Amino acid sequence: MFEATGVVEDVSDHLVGVFQNPGLLLGIPLALAGAVFMSFGAQYQHRGVAKVERLSGQNGASGLTGTQLKHLITRPSWVVGTLMLGMAIICQLGALAVAPLIVVQPLGAMALVITTLLNARVSGHTPTRKSLTAIAACVGGIFFFVAVAAFFATENDVTERQLLIILSILAVVMVALALMWFFLRKRMGALFYILGAGIIYGFVATLAKVVIKRVQAGDFEWLTLVCLVALLLGTAAGAYFVQTAYSSGPPDLVIAGLTVVDPMVAVLIGVIVLGEAAAAPLWAVIGFVVFGAVAVWGVIQLARFHPQIVSDSKGLPISRGSGPLPPTEPPV
Repeated sequence: MFEATGVVEDVSDHLVGVFQNPGLLLGIPLALAGAVFMSFGAQYQHRGVAKVERLSGQNGASGLTGTQLKHLITRPSWVVGTLMLGMAIICQLGALAVAPLIVVQPLGAMALVITTLLNARVSGHTPTRKSLTAIAACVGGIFFFVAVAAFFATENDVTERQLLIILSILAVVMVALALMWFFLRKRMGALFYILGAGIIYGFVATLAKVVIKRVQAGDFEWLTLVCLVALLLGTAAGAYFVQTAYSSGPPDLVIAGLTVVDPMVAVLIGVIVLGEAAAAPLWAVIGFVVFGAVAVWGVIQLARFHPQIVSDSKGLPISRGSGPLPPTEPPV
């Protein structure tokens, strides 16, 4: 009996996230509200980008031009989408202010479900079994990831050394993506821009969390200012990647990449650099890896089997992989 009691007490000591951080009760609903705004904002922005492409007669898949970017701000649908994404950011920042990073960021995956339903209704491309399986993997992987993180996530003060590490890694990533964009952008598809935006926004979310915490503590000095500048630059670069991704892929694919890659990067930073999973046992760490891998697999599968991508690439209406070809009708 005493042994069982000790086990219970040991487990409760580890369940830090739920029982010792009531901010989760506010942070999680705010993050979910942000996901709803993100879904509608993505749909409207995608519509605006597509309209600008048609009017300009130029495909922006290899990078939107300056003229196309200027025309975007005159499209009502794009402006409405931008305002909705602004509301999503406000909700996200509010959630980050009261809840751990590794809990808040992954909840954006709920935007994928809403965006998929919206895009199916707007585009007329009904999700296939394979695309639905991919979406289920994205959302399911993230859901279980959050379930584990919510129990073991802890918040620690960010030291100057940790902050300099984050800024240094971000600088390397930005330079690498810029070089890839400059030399290889004509060969890149939507997946490059989606992954690039997701990686950048993972750092942006981390820096936003750091800036919020430092402002709350009244610690606004030169390093906080550097973080704020890096946050703004990262937001601008990520926004460009997202708009270009809209020109070469459906909105739900873009959201799928962002809501998986973004939290994966943010969580890796939170776990490795900030120590937010220091209270997690080995099985929880293994769970992070497994559920994260499932979510990433879902994004890759969605990029392969999304019905709108297959249709736009003029793929044959047959199931991919092995299997008999459907009978063809004789020529008239």
